[in-house]
Amino acid sequence: MTQYYDKHVFFCTNQREDGSACCGNHDAQKARDYVKDKVRALGLSGRQNRIRINSAGCMDRCDDGPVIVVYPEGVWYTYVDAKDLDEIIESHLKNGKVVDRLKI
Repeated sequence: MTQYYDKHVFFCTNQREDGSACCGNHDAQKARDYVKDKVRALGLSGRQNRIRINSAGCMDRCDDGPVIVVYPEGVWYTYVDAKDLDEIIESHLKNGKVVDRLKI
């Protein structure tokens, strides 16, 4: 069976109502939108390149947040800013090289 997506990226965008630690406290939705737009602009999404960017609920890594996970490799990342996200896009999504400094 062939995978539909070459890479599937899930951003935890969970926001806890009580204000406790969560990825939503780190503007995770804004980061997800940034990566989705950038992947599209670079021509990495769609049927030919098959990279999909999605939101996810809580992934139980709140203390490591904000977090994303890239499948099929199952590589978990944290990030601080757009520079980190750009590095994940360029290195991992585009060139298949894991960004060790951002792995959790």
